[in-house]
Amino acid sequence: MPELSALPAVLAGPLLRRLESQRMVFWLVASQPLQPALALSVTGITPSIDCQVMPIGRQAFVHLIDIHLDNPLPCDEQIDYDLILQTDAGPQGIAQWAPHLLYDGARQPSFVLRSRLEHLLHGSCRKPHHPAADGLLCADRLLMECTNPTARPALLMMSGDQVYADDVAGPMLRAIHALIERLELFDEQLEGAVVDDSQALYRHAASYYHRADLLPALESNETLRERFFGGARKPIFTSSNADNHLVTFAEVMAMYLLVWSPVPWTLVDVQMPAGLTEQRQERFEQEQQLILGFVSGLGGVARVLAHLPSLMIFDDHDITDDWNLSAQWEETAYGHPFSKRIIGNALLAYLLCQGWGNDPDACRHLILKCQALSQSALADQPLDAPLQDALIEDVLRFQGWQFVLPSNPPLLVLDTRTRRWRSESNFKKPSGLLDWEALSELQQALLDHPSAIIVSPAPIFGVKLIETVQRAFSWLGYPLLVDAENWMAHRGAAQVILNIFRHSRTPGHYVVLSGDVHYSFVYEVLIRHRQRSPHLWQITSSGIKNEFPRRLLDIFDRLNRWLYSPRSPLNWLTKRRQMEVIPRTPAHSKAGERLWNSAGLGQVFFNEQGQPQRIFQLNANGAAKTEFPPRATD
Repeated sequence: MPELSALPAVLAGPLLRRLESQRMVFWLVASQPLQPALALSVTGITPSIDCQVMPIGRQAFVHLIDIHLDNPLPCDEQIDYDLILQTDAGPQGIAQWAPHLLYDGARQPSFVLRSRLEHLLHGSCRKPHHPAADGLLCADRLLMECTNPTARPALLMMSGDQVYADDVAGPMLRAIHALIERLELFDEQLEGAVVDDSQALYRHAASYYHRADLLPALESNETLRERFFGGARKPIFTSSNADNHLVTFAEVMAMYLLVWSPVPWTLVDVQMPAGLTEQRQERFEQEQQLILGFVSGLGGVARVLAHLPSLMIFDDHDITDDWNLSAQWEETAYGHPFSKRIIGNALLAYLLCQGWGNDPDACRHLILKCQALSQSALADQPLDAPLQDALIEDVLRFQGWQFVLPSNPPLLVLDTRTRRWRSESNFKKPSGLLDWEALSELQQALLDHPSAIIVSPAPIFGVKLIETVQRAFSWLGYPLLVDAENWMAHRGAAQVILNIFRHSRTPGHYVVLSGDVHYSFVYEVLIRHRQRSPHLWQITSSGIKNEFPRRLLDIFDRLNRWLYSPRSPLNWLTKRRQMEVIPRTPAHSKAGERLWNSAGLGQVFFNEQGQPQRIFQLNANGAAKTEFPPRATD
């Protein structure tokens, strides 16, 4: 067994999260509480630093460094920065404690505050053990080539599935458990499970590849077993594999460290667990090769996250597959203490690792309660179970996950997972992605804006054929088999979102950025029979490290073009019949395909009116970037 490294001061980060003219937010995880100082290459600006520290273990502390500035930062120029730590060897900057974050020739990391949101990157769905290359490395290559500060993107928008808590490779789970032990992440008690606590879970023979066996073996709970952990095959789209589903708060927190930083991997030695069958051993070895490839690129990923402001919103896999898909799913999953704890733990980790950096002010009261929970475990005790359950109740009720970036144009990020419009006629039917109140808030935010960028994890305007297949399975009572989560799946939500865009006081330009579906496409959308209609663009980029089954997507693409051609009467059976949807064909398309199937990142350039001027997909496999040009007749 190789000798493991000593614990470094910083385990992950810094991630540059929110960046505004007089505010900067950094996130990092350290092995001890820190109070870093900020150094900027610009003069005449005095920072006021509020560094909040959240223990998640005896040697692991989440830091949110919220910096307010007395004067605005200059726009459209490179600003070098440093976070200086006080160590036994004296003050040390990032060049000393995280040299992997620096580009060649640089002494410090840097950022550029753009005066306008005229260039951004976006994507979703980053699964570590998927065979595709990591799309975040496209951003690393882009930054390496940027010699002009104004050529940098204004931000990186990650629109869901930043982690896969429900689909975990065996070697990744092994690394998670090793990191939990090394950092002494907090233990917890488990109610309603076969095992009593987290340590018993980690040691159990079924902990690897058989976690469904750890659920309560009660006949009344069979629905929970099948729906939540079943790993049921989904023949229309793909296969779900939840046999290594993360359970504890410590497991999910360790996962975040391992997908965002190369440092934790130097602290663990991943060995195959004992007792696996020959088939599982073969699977473990195959997954280990994929994980090794993923880890080899983490230095570049960490470098991107230190240089580009990143904003995030959850989709289902950040928590669990089909999260809140229907009222019946909610009734089942939240009706048992163990499944509710699993969901709550993932959402707590999202709060600390993603939501907090998006909007520190909105999360303040939840963070105070997290502090109380952490304090309960510092004296060699597990997390206080009643406090943990009460905090999970608060987090599940929280309605502040959506946020707005006051950029030009403004960026509105939607929470399409927790504010759902539940079906009252049949609890098995898919819920609407936003309820009436949330849709009303969206409409008020959009009124009279000349332009806006809306981030919806699932496309508002999707592929009609795929939506029809999902609707058919929902009608038969099996929405879970096909992930029937699209805006048109719920009549009320579909009508309201389309009416918002048809409203007489929304005459501007609106861009919808989405992910989720594991393929990329671009639609232009016009309102029929209106001269001063809003001009909309649906721009979908997915996945960062995930792809759709290639042959199946080709079939769907061709059938969709044939069945829903402009002259097809089937268009009049869709909810979007009052809108003209104009697909853009990718420049590299060989046979007129409209759906582009390649892991990577979306890249969008906007003009002064907020219209997307050029739209690209940066391909993770190293191929030239793919443009989605307008039609020649436009």
